[in-house]
Parts: sequence; C-alpha cells; structure tokens
Amino acid sequence: MEQQESEEVPPLPLRLRFRDLLLGDQSFQNDDRVQVEFYVNENTFKERLKLFFIKNQRSSLRIRVFNFSLKLLTCLLYIIRVVTDNPVQGTSHSLIFWVDRKVPVWAIQVIVAIISFLETMLLMYLSYKGNIWEQIFQVSFLLEMINTVPFIITIFWPSIRNIFIPVFLNCWLAKCALENMINDVHRAIQRTNSAMFNQVLILICTLLCLVFTGTCGIQHLERAGKNLSLFNSFYFCIVTFSTVGFGDVTPRIWPSQLLVVIMICVALVVLPLQFEELMYLWMERQKSGGNYSRHRAQTEKHVVLCVSALKIDLLMDFLNEFYAHPRLQDYYVVILCPSEMDLQVRRVLQIPLWSQRVIYLQGSVLKDQDLLRAKMDDAEACFILSSRNEVDRMAADHQTILRAWAVKDFAPNCPLYVQILKPENKFHVKFADHVVCEEEFKYAMLALNCVCPATSTLVTLLVHTSRGREGQQSPEQWQRMYGCCSGNEVYHIRVCDSKFFGEYNGKSFTYASFHAHKKYGVCLIGIKGEDNKSILLNPGPRHIMAAADTCYYINISKEENSAFIFNQEERKGRTPGGVFDGPLQLPVHSIIASMGTVAMDLQNTSPPDVPCGKLVPPTVNGTGRRRPSIAPVQEIADSASILPCDLLSDQSEDDSVFTDEKGHSSTEYVKGYPPNSPYIGSSPTLCHLLAEKAPFCCLRLDQGCRHNSFEDAKAYGFKNKLIIVSAETAGNGLYNFIVPLRAYYRPRKELNPIVLLLDNPLDSLLQCGIIYADNLVVVDKESTMSAEEDYMADAKTIVNVQTMFRLFPSLSIITELTHPSNMRFMQFRAKDCYSLALSKLEKKERDKGSNLAFMFRLPFAAGRVFSISMLDTLLYQSFVKDYMILIARLLLGLDTTPGSGFLCAMKITEEDLWISTYGRLFQKLCSSSAEIPIGIYRTESHVFPTSESQVSVSVDECEDTKDKGDESRSNDQSDHPLLRKKSMQWARRLSKKSVRWQGVSRDPSKDHAQRIAQQRLNLYRRSEREELSELVRNRMRHLGLPTSGYAEDQQNTLSYVLINPSPNTRLELNDVVYLIRSDPLAHVPEEPPVHRSSLKERHESSTDAKEDTQL
Repeated sequence: MEQQESEEVPPLPLRLRFRDLLLGDQSFQNDDRVQVEFYVNENTFKERLKLFFIKNQRSSLRIRVFNFSLKLLTCLLYIIRVVTDNPVQGTSHSLIFWVDRKVPVWAIQVIVAIISFLETMLLMYLSYKGNIWEQIFQVSFLLEMINTVPFIITIFWPSIRNIFIPVFLNCWLAKCALENMINDVHRAIQRTNSAMFNQVLILICTLLCLVFTGTCGIQHLERAGKNLSLFNSFYFCIVTFSTVGFGDVTPRIWPSQLLVVIMICVALVVLPLQFEELMYLWMERQKSGGNYSRHRAQTEKHVVLCVSALKIDLLMDFLNEFYAHPRLQDYYVVILCPSEMDLQVRRVLQIPLWSQRVIYLQGSVLKDQDLLRAKMDDAEACFILSSRNEVDRMAADHQTILRAWAVKDFAPNCPLYVQILKPENKFHVKFADHVVCEEEFKYAMLALNCVCPATSTLVTLLVHTSRGREGQQSPEQWQRMYGCCSGNEVYHIRVCDSKFFGEYNGKSFTYASFHAHKKYGVCLIGIKGEDNKSILLNPGPRHIMAAADTCYYINISKEENSAFIFNQEERKGRTPGGVFDGPLQLPVHSIIASMGTVAMDLQNTSPPDVPCGKLVPPTVNGTGRRRPSIAPVQEIADSASILPCDLLSDQSEDDSVFTDEKGHSSTEYVKGYPPNSPYIGSSPTLCHLLAEKAPFCCLRLDQGCRHNSFEDAKAYGFKNKLIIVSAETAGNGLYNFIVPLRAYYRPRKELNPIVLLLDNPLDSLLQCGIIYADNLVVVDKESTMSAEEDYMADAKTIVNVQTMFRLFPSLSIITELTHPSNMRFMQFRAKDCYSLALSKLEKKERDKGSNLAFMFRLPFAAGRVFSISMLDTLLYQSFVKDYMILIARLLLGLDTTPGSGFLCAMKITEEDLWISTYGRLFQKLCSSSAEIPIGIYRTESHVFPTSESQVSVSVDECEDTKDKGDESRSNDQSDHPLLRKKSMQWARRLSKKSVRWQGVSRDPSKDHAQRIAQQRLNLYRRSEREELSELVRNRMRHLGLPTSGYAEDQQNTLSYVLINPSPNTRLELNDVVYLIRSDPLAHVPEEPPVHRSSLKERHESSTDAKEDTQL
C-alpha cells in the first residue's frame, strides 16, 4: 500500500490544468504522433509504368492509338516494298525467301521494329503474373517476334537485309490494337451498351484481315510462279471468298495453292463464329429494343410510355387516341417495359404505320441506364400506367409509385401522367402533373348511373376522339343519330379569340350559352377566369363574360377547324350596328366543321318578328287559349327575376316532407362534411348526414338488434327504391359511390337507400330487397381479375350478371368490366337476330378504324355496362387537353369547386311536350332556372325476337294443328298474352273439375296415375320464364317474404345517349335530359332565407315567370 501511494502522481495545480485544457498537451503531440502514408505500393517504378500504360484510361488510350498507327505503317511499308520490288529470274526458292528491299524502306522498318519490340517487352514485363511461358506462347507475342526480331538482326548481319519477312501479318496485330482502343474509348466515356458495335467492328476487321493476308501471301508465293500483281491477287481473293470463282486468275504453284486452302479453312471456322455472335447480339438487341438516339431526342419530340406488361389492347388504345390529334403526328412514342415484347405487339409494331413512330425498349424504369436509353430527360411527357390485371392491386400501385418516383428523380422537369388503382395511394404521386385514380372514377360513374342514367356512356363518349362517322351507313335511325352525336368533345378557347363567344363579351354566361347553341350549335358548359385557376361548370347568370375568360364548350370540332359561311341574304340584311339588334333577333348561320367530311348544318331558328321582343305563345287547337310561353334569356342577370336556387333555403320544405312521411324530427338529418375521410386526398363534399352516428349493429340489414328487429328490406318500409351494391369487399372506393348519391344538392326526399351486398346468393338478394330495388350495381370482383387468359378475368362477373338478368328481367343492372370487348356478352341472347346485326356493325366499324366500335352494343348504349379501361383515354387526352381530368371530376362529383355546377337529370313528361324541340328546351331552362342542358338519354320501344328456349311448347296445340279453327284461336290468344293467360287458367280449372267429377266412378289408382300425367303435362307446357319465376317465388315463400312485388315482364326497349343534339331535335316522351345546374351555394343571400309565402307572392306577381320555372 505504501509503495502504491508513493507511485501515485500528485494532481496538477488548477491554473496548469486550465492551461492544458486550452492548449493541449504539446509534448504528447510532438513526441507520440506517427505519420502514415497510404498507397505506397503505387509509388514504385513498375506501378507507375503500369498506371501510365495500362490502368490510366487516357494515357493507355494514347498508347494504343500509337501502337495501332505503327501496325498500319508497317502494312503500308510492305505494300510500298511490293510495288517497288522487281523480281529477277531465279529459282523458285530464292524468289520466295529473298526480296528486293530498298534502303529507305528497310531503315524505316527497322526503326518501327525496334519501337514495337521494346513496347512489347515492356508490356510483357508489366503484365507478368508469374507464368512466363503463358505470355511467350500468346499469338500476339509470337507475331510481334516474327515481324520485329528479323529486322533487328539485319542491323548486325547486313547480308540478310533482303530476307523475306511476313510484315503483312501485322494487320492482325492492328486488329487487336483497334479492339483494345475501342474498349478504352467506351470505358473513358462510360458507354456500357456497345456490344453490338464491337461485334460488328470485329467482324469487319476479321474480313479485312483475311482478305489482306490472302492477297499479300498469294502475291508473294506467286513470285515463283505466274508473278501475279497485288491487284490481281486481291481480285482473286474477293472472287474466291464470295464463292463466285470465275477461274480467270488462279495460283499456279503448290505453296500458293496450299495457302488458299488454309485461308478458306480459316474463313470457314472464324467467320461463322463471328456471325453467330453477331446474330445472338442482334436478337438480344431486338428483345431489349436498343436505344433512342440522342440526336433524334434533341431534334424530334417524343413521349415515354411506362407499363408493367404491354398488351395489344392497351397499345392500340394508346396509339389510336394519341395520334388522333393532328399536332401529335410527328411525335415518337418510346415504350419502356420490363417484360419481353409480346408476339402480337411485335406484329403490330412491324406495320409501317407504327414502325416509324413507335420504339420498344425492354428495361426497368428504376434503372437510370434504361431511363437514359429512353432519353427521359428530353421527353415531352411520361405516361405511367398500372397493371389492372394483377391479383394484388395494392402491389401494382406500389410499383407505379416507385416508377413515378424514379422518373421524377431522374428527369424532374418531365411532365408526369400517372394512373393509380387505389384511391388511398393517390397522395404518394400528388407531385405528378395529372393523376387518374381508377376506383374513384369507377365508383363515381356507377353511382351517377343510378340517378343520371348512362352517365358512364356520356363520359366515355366525351373523352374519346371521334369524328361522328360511326353508324352513318346504318339503316337504323337511332344508330345514325347516336353515332353522329358521339363525335362531340370538349374544347377550349379564349373569349377574345373566339368567333363563337366573342360577341357575348360583357353578357351573362347563361345568355352566351343559349345563343351560342342556337346560333352555332355549340354548348358552352364552363368558364375559367384570368385570375381564377379553377374551372367553373355553369357559374350561373350572375357571371359576366370577360375577354380574358377561357370558355369550355362541347362541339363536333374545335373552332379553329371550323369555317363560317354566311348566306347572301344575310349579308345584305345585316345592319352596321352589330350582328343582331335584340337578344332574339338572330341571323341564320351554318357551321361546317372542317375535319374531313364532318359537317353540321343548322336550320333556320330565327323567331318571327314580334313587337314586344318575346315569343308569342301559339294557340292550342286553334282556340284562343294559349299554352305556356318561354321567356327570353336576359343579357344581364336580374336578381329579382331569378328564382332562389339555394338548396339550403329549402330546408323547411325537405324537412316537412320528411317529417310527414317518416314521423321523425327534422333535426335528425343535417347538411355537412363527412367527419372522417377514408383516405388522404379525397375532395371534401357537402352531404346529407345523420345528426348522430348510427350504431354499427344497425348497419346489418339481415339481422335484428336491440334498436330494431328488422331482418329484410320489406320490414324497413323504405319510401324510395333501393340501390344495391354487390361487391366483394367494402373498400375505400365505396366512399366515391356514396358521396355523389348523398351530395347536398340532391333533394332529401329523392335520396335512395343504399344496400351493400358482400355476397350474392339468391336468398341474400331477396332479403336485401332486390324486388324493391331501382338499380343493382355489380362491382368487378378483384379476386377474379387475374386469369390464365386475360379476357377470362370478367367471366365470373358476366355469368353472375346474366343469372340475375334472367331471374329479375325488369331490374336495372349496372356493372363494370375489365375488358371492353367482353361487353358483348352482357344480356346475351344466343339466337337474337338484332344482336347478331349489331355484332356485324361493330366489326364493320372496327375495320374502318373507329375507336368506338363497341358503342352500338345495347348494354353500353343504355349505360348498363362500361369498362374502366375506356377511361385510359382520359389520361392520354390530358396531354393535349390538360383540363379534361378536372372537367370529368366536376361532372362526376369527385371534386366540388365553389361556384361550379353539378350534373343532374330531368325527365320529359307529357306536360313538357309542348316545348317541342331541344332548342326551345334550352331556352326554357336558361331563362327560368339557369340550367345548361348537354344531352338527351332517349329510350325507344323495340321488339326483340324471342329465343327458342323462351318459347312455351303446348302439346294440345300440336295435336290440334289439323283443325284450322283451333289454330286461328291459338294465334289470336298468342297475340294477347293477358287473354291467353286467363284462358289457360280457365282451362286449368275446367280440367280440375272434370277430374273431380270423373273421379267419383273411377278407381283411386287410376286417378293417381292421371294426376301424375296431368302434372307432367303441366310441367312440359311451362316455359323457361315460368320456371325461373316459380323458383324465385318459392324461395321468397321459404324466407317468409311477400311475392307481390316480383315482376316477371321484360322491358323490350333500347336506350342511347345524344350528346349536344341540334336545336331542332324533337323531344319525345320519357326523354331524360342531362343538365348542368349551377351551384346553389354560389350566391347565398346574406339575409335570412325567403319563406314560402314570400315566394308565393313573387310567383303570383309574375305569372309568366312562374310558368317558365316549372316544366
């Protein structure tokens, strides 16, 4: 212990410790620090030489260029020696081994040989790895020794100065030097995709070396024979290697003949190997697609299409829609896909129409090398599409997100057009310029199809590029009208640059929309102000048109492609004051859309001259009583004449109606925003909400709880018809189905109950109230989207829908399919002649190159089915029309912009037929409620021939065919189904009575046999329709449900959509008119809402206005 204490160092004073803390221990830094040098092995003389000659890219490239020049110089000196050589007569051996070499040529060859020898020995020393014999017996080293050592020996032995040395063999060394030089060049510029170029270069150099070696060898050996010149030897080699063999020049002595044999054998071995390697690389290059050249990327414009797997349908949809626009004809399309090109895709891309404009590259978007091959940084746009056929759609979205991130990281200035499947993944690609979420649009269109029939058809036709030529050769009137109106699209133009809308500067939006449609046939649907970045659909009559506003209108062609032709009478009658004097005194115009042969001529829509400037209501049946008139559309909105359209002011009316019908408190339902959003990025929408959240147990319709004991839809006593959604899972996309149906602008008394059905057996369908439903929405099953055959992904959905269609023929079934071509199987009738005719029409339109060949299928035309892949064109069109996605979202209710209107529909009844034409309806709506009609959904009666499986067979009629009277009676009964049904019931009762009367005197066994026979006969007489009806009724009785609401009749009608029809189109009964209604919240007055009594007084003060607002 004492020793340890003595060894302890006493602590330093405080001042010294503080100084050491500031300055550190200087003695430690000076005495104990060791300097370490790194990479000392590279400081040796050998390593420095290796760095200069081999490792360094630039210096080694210079060395190889110098070496290549030396080899070419030796070959050139050999040719000079041959040309200057003058062989003398002598023995054959002397002429072969000795030549005449001039002194200057010899001196240069000796210098070159010394340099080459020293370089070879130095490189051999630097590349030595422990085995000297491996380096000595290399072919390149042996050739160097053969061509350099003899020249060095001649310095010390002058007598052998003229000995023959095969210097022409240096061409093979030049070939090796050239290959090494090209490799160094590619390594210096970091070019990795040069295998094809290297192989082609090797093949060319091999051919040149073979020809040069044969030429020089034969010429030298023939010095002892025919003494051929160098040119004749070259000619002989070319003729021989090309397998022509004229025979005019041939070697004479055996050494030259032996050389020819050796050269041919070498060529037969070397050249096929080179060609095989070249073909392999070429095939691999064809698979990978090569590169998009930098020069073309800088001089031409191109877009890049990134997909996981390229299918022929996807490719043709993209190409047809992309190149449908005239200004995109000179663009190139570069397809970047990780999978190998499909055989069908390869055949299509070999068509001259596409082979010059479409380039396929096999590669991954996540690799910068592949993005560099596609020249992504120079691309005008990049389209990233998801694979909707994947079983795991979330995984497909994850791949799309990574692709979008990779493109944004590599080319941040390249515009991105991204397609996503799940709405919850949309916020990951929010940075993209344009994003289309498939499930958002799918559920929104399914929802609007329930309240605005065929909205999916309307939107699909609007986003497809067409010229309205489809179906014009058809004998059916509806097909010609439907096909012509399908050519309407959405276009835009500034007011100051427009002939359509320029004259309405300073007028109200409603006034401009009506008069533009009446005068030019265009439908103005939206506007965007210069200071407002949002597009407003039908901002209402209070919006005044400004010169800087951008108009969005529906027409067959854009204004820039239109020519305006005025009649001579109109030109003479025009006054200098303006185009028209009053709001209704319009001249007659015809607009011709100069896209090909499409033309739209409008009839004379000018009204007769009236003193008061209003339309005089015509008399009815010649009497003095007049029918309701249509008020003119005001140039400037008058707030006193516009009826209040704020739905919030109708709170008392909706609540009173609801209170009378249901008996609940009016405060039970409120308008507000959904408190919870299912995913990030959903647009907030004002909806009808419950004041208190319903318990989860009450959401089960088929199970009672402590709050209620209802177990089926009938027990709930819903006043409105149901909307049943048959889906596999309740995903987040259903939010976009419910919100449009519960939006604040929907009248509360018209809200339909929504039933979500996660499984669809017959019992579940009956319990959820399918016989009381207005629409059944069938969502495509995600678990069946992936199949071994792509087009079989819709098999389960199609068969299920067909089953429900046969069981419930009067039900409106709406579904969505993966592939548009499968729509022909919806409501399939095997022996329906009309369906076969439509199939032939579809094939004709497809052969003509139509993008809408499927449009004439009855389920699609009626809005019963659509394919979400049709909306891929919405993403493609956004490249030219960047506003299309926003307009589609506003129409479908996915976005709600303050001041923007919404899509709704109204039905034409008998009381509305006095309006007569679509143009008068346009005026009626604009002048009364400021609504803009954009199209008509028309339903016509049509007789479909019944198939053989639906025809009932009657044995009695077959037995009585000989009796003409019975035959005529049966025909009369078949013409009247109700009479035939009553007669069959009367005959059935008569047969039962006769059986009972005869059974008194008959044997019981015989009676039992007769009853069985009668039952068999009745079963045989039943049709397929009766069997299905009996099946449904039996299941309803088994479940304890009433069968009174079950309808068996099938509606024999066809429906179609007319987008922006001409003003003189006649209105028909049950027409549904698509309207864009202005936003009720756009101009909410500050004072309290006007009560019903004040509204009544206002109506009574203006009788005409009252009549104009109610159709």
